Amino acid sequence: QVQLVESGGGLVQPGGSLRLSCAASGIIFGIWRMGWYRQAPGKERELVAHIFSGSTTTIADSVKGRFTISRDNAKNTVYLQMNNLKPDDTAVYYCNAQSPRTNYPYWGQGTQVTVSS
Repeated sequence: QVQLVESGGGLVQPGGSLRLSCAASGIIFGIWRMGWYRQAPGKERELVAHIFSGSTTTIADSVKGRFTISRDNAKNTVYLQMNNLKPDDTAVYYCNAQSPRTNYPYWGQGTQVTVSS
């Protein structure tokens, strides 16, 4: 059974930083593509970043230069380091894991990030 558990969200002032973590279980973590998505109120879920098994990454233009995705295969954990946060970054952030065999996506429960003064 695939489980993804996010942590690290919260309230932060503009310009601040947060690090999100997603602990995965039930998968061979090292070969799965992992990612972070976000969904703001009234908007569709959007890609923030992906990291592939070889640690190649893709980053959305809206967060490029501010957010970094990384993974620790020994800990079965993927991270999203978010710096210089802006109010537009306010959203529920979801961890995503995609099966290399079926391409089926799995999702975590989401963690709220609120950027406000």
